[in-house]
Amino acid sequence: MWGKVLNGLNWLLVANLFFVLLSFGWFAVSVVGRSINVDLGLEVWYSLWTPLFQPAIGLLMAGAIAIGVLRWVSHQISRLRQDSAS
Repeated sequence: MWGKVLNGLNWLLVANLFFVLLSFGWFAVSVVGRSINVDLGLEVWYSLWTPLFQPAIGLLMAGAIAIGVLRWVSHQISRLRQDSAS
């Protein structure tokens, strides 16, 4: 069961990572566009920063920590089971 939960969380984190990378790409392109006076949606990106991009980055960080903790706990439990079986 832990394996399915970890795989599901990993899949969600990978999807979130690509979303965060895409949003960073949009930001970088729009900043370059603004420097050459071409509107590429920097104001829209700014308006989405607080409600969309900040939570996505926070979920990415929290999820990475949670996956690490869950893997460590899973490893410790399996080690204890092996020690008790011996």
